[in-house]
Amino acid sequence: MSKFLVVVESPVKAKTIDQYLGKNYIVKSSIGHIRDLLSNKYIKEKKNNYSFLKHNEQKKIIEKMGINPYENWSFKYYILPGKEKIINELKNIANQVDRIYLATDLDREGEAIAWHLKEVIGGDPSKFVRVVFNEITKHSIKKAFKNVTQINMNRVYAQQARRFMDRIVGYMISPLLWKKICRGLSAGRVQSVAVRIVTERENEIKNFQEKEKWKIKIQFISSNKKKLVMDLTHFKNKILNLNNKKEVNSIVKKLEHLSFYITDRKDKILYKKSPAPFITSTLQQASSIHLGFSVKKTMFLAQKLYEEGYITYTRTDSFHVSDYAIKKARNYIKKHYGFDFLPKTENKYKNQISSQEAHEAIRPTDIEKFSINKNLINLDAIKLYKLIWNQFIASQMKSEKHKSITLKIIVDQFKLKATENITLFEGWTKIFKQSKLIELNFLDFKINDILIIKKILTNQVFTKPSPRFNEASLVRELEKKGIGRPSTYSSIITKIKDKGYLKVKNNKFYASKIGKIIIMQLKRHFTDLVNYDFTARMEKQLDEISANRISWKNVLNIFFKNFSKQFELAQKPPEEGGMINNINVLTDIDCSNCNKKMVIKTAITGVFLSCSGYNLKPGIRCKNTINLISLDNFDLIETNHKKNKEKQKKCNKCNIIMDSYLINKNLKIYICDNNPLCNIYYLEKGNFQSPIYLSKILYCDKCQNNMLLKIGKFGKFFICSNKVCKNKRKILPNGEISEPKLEPIPFPEILCKKSNTWFVLREGVSGIFFAAYTFPKSKETRSPFVEELVRFKHLLPKKLHYLTNAPIVDDKGNKTIICFDKINQKQYIASKKEGKFTGWSAFFIKNKWCTFNKS
Repeated sequence: MSKFLVVVESPVKAKTIDQYLGKNYIVKSSIGHIRDLLSNKYIKEKKNNYSFLKHNEQKKIIEKMGINPYENWSFKYYILPGKEKIINELKNIANQVDRIYLATDLDREGEAIAWHLKEVIGGDPSKFVRVVFNEITKHSIKKAFKNVTQINMNRVYAQQARRFMDRIVGYMISPLLWKKICRGLSAGRVQSVAVRIVTERENEIKNFQEKEKWKIKIQFISSNKKKLVMDLTHFKNKILNLNNKKEVNSIVKKLEHLSFYITDRKDKILYKKSPAPFITSTLQQASSIHLGFSVKKTMFLAQKLYEEGYITYTRTDSFHVSDYAIKKARNYIKKHYGFDFLPKTENKYKNQISSQEAHEAIRPTDIEKFSINKNLINLDAIKLYKLIWNQFIASQMKSEKHKSITLKIIVDQFKLKATENITLFEGWTKIFKQSKLIELNFLDFKINDILIIKKILTNQVFTKPSPRFNEASLVRELEKKGIGRPSTYSSIITKIKDKGYLKVKNNKFYASKIGKIIIMQLKRHFTDLVNYDFTARMEKQLDEISANRISWKNVLNIFFKNFSKQFELAQKPPEEGGMINNINVLTDIDCSNCNKKMVIKTAITGVFLSCSGYNLKPGIRCKNTINLISLDNFDLIETNHKKNKEKQKKCNKCNIIMDSYLINKNLKIYICDNNPLCNIYYLEKGNFQSPIYLSKILYCDKCQNNMLLKIGKFGKFFICSNKVCKNKRKILPNGEISEPKLEPIPFPEILCKKSNTWFVLREGVSGIFFAAYTFPKSKETRSPFVEELVRFKHLLPKKLHYLTNAPIVDDKGNKTIICFDKINQKQYIASKKEGKFTGWSAFFIKNKWCTFNKS
């Protein structure tokens, strides 16, 4: 009897597919990629093989990249660490089967993984076939295995071209940024463009000059006592622009002496078309807006839903839906909503011109699946599934029908207007329950109805800049500009956040100083890299490679030729047109240690002051630094917007608003936003509002030495001035200083189950927990039971005694454990039964325990 091997990327996917195939099929997972281009780590392990390149700088870079653009794009892949066992197992099974199905994902990344698997497993090439499916259901799997294909090498080349370009940018520009600006920096081909989008919006907001505007509304009453509010829109056939109170008063006086009646009424029947089913980018946006999920979380949950067989493939930019799925959706609508909600023909949506593949939109695999196995999928995944389900059903429903009534008054060169929409038929909005109650009814008003002024309402407003980007709007902007692909948006946003080029506050992006400097330098020296049109054109060229219309090596050659010219020039000294170094701007501030002048420096952690004697010889070198506290509105609580604008200073050289920082509560410094290219700064003395943590003198809870304020990659913190102690206290988002960390407390009577040792009570970012005494060598950890803390109350510090007063069991006799609320940063207790939470919990509120039960 014939045997077959099926290889997929995910263990969950393998488990789901295994249910639909017979006993003759062996389903195995590669657990993602199995090999990659050479990396620094691999080179160090094999350094003897590359010793002949030691003295050649160009070859050193090529060696690190793992690709050689000078030798027809030759490349070298290596097995990823930890994948040797998986590959050996796959090779052994491959020798015993008649056919090998490579069932990786249907996008270019999946095609590349399939090719890598074929290359590594080796053997008879005719045994390998490619199988793809859009959903993990029995119907789809059976159909896919009857329609096998071969690996599409053009799609592999497209993925490889993208990978090579990204490798060139990362491995060649990053060391240059380290050398010219500061250590720890890196640049990405697409990530840099995303950072540019945010930094340009940041500059627009910062330098925006608000303008005063006034709006006028008139509240009328008709002869039959009906109320009507209308906007004053035009005067003398021009849109009314009122810029001050004087102009408003003049208009109001004229209006008070006029007689009003309705001069025009227009009734229109309008239709609001049903929304398209989700593609990757629209799902990411909707999930962010309606559920508050990050792009990364959305894609993680969507992948889980796909692997468990609940939804179709998640990385797609196609609105196409199979006839089979449309038929199921229409039957559901007819059955549950009736014929009135069903269009005569199915709704179809046009794909974007740049749509990468002929995939399907994201939809449920089975419309009848209302509930999800909670043991397999968490609550957030259920919310996401419901969002996808609703969108897909709505996409096949009739349009919403409403009447738009517009009333106009034209009198003595004034024009007033009011519009009201009345829903006549809910259509697809019924599924979202979007129908709204209407307070006013324009149906009662008709032409020539006389209106009497009841009140004239004036409202002063100020123009506002474009809003800051959040994850949803940044994804929308990337898609609009054709930058990257929907499948890459998650990794793009994650990388630029992790690198510290953007800061996030209240789900809004703020450009960090180091992010601005990088973009400033890249725009000067690598124009193509951060050019929106160039990046979008490159995405289209990758599509052309995938469609076998152009050669992948020709695309790389053209890219590398232009890039090399820019790179060679950027490497030169600044006086020869090269990238400008991160110049230290000298100030008039004296160093408190050696009285030398302090200089303004910028690092990945932000802007700070450093002693100008830092680079002197050891022995006379001074390492004194002062952290600058940014006064941007993501660090301090925002006060009156107008008041803040009045305090902002402009650089007299660049004529742009300067960054403001606190040195201490009595000294402020203004630094040009173009620093370090511009050396202008101003000092201001006074008594300034400062964060809570600046107004406190903090002593180490361990050795009683002074603690110093520092700024690290993950924010501000205090560290003990005693270099031996190294005790740290982080600063919370509200400006308060965190409580001292709990010293590890041994519990020798509570033994571990997996480790031959006992537990120790520790405190981490998620509260207290039990960890093996040999932690972190032994990874065994768990939450303490309340009864355990009660039993050993004498070992606990006073700050934890309140936990020993919590209920030991819930109302059904289940034991309670210690949990942590990440949002409120507080401990609470919950109960479990057979390893699962029961829904019962208790919180410590106003010095007493209050219980809650979801059931």
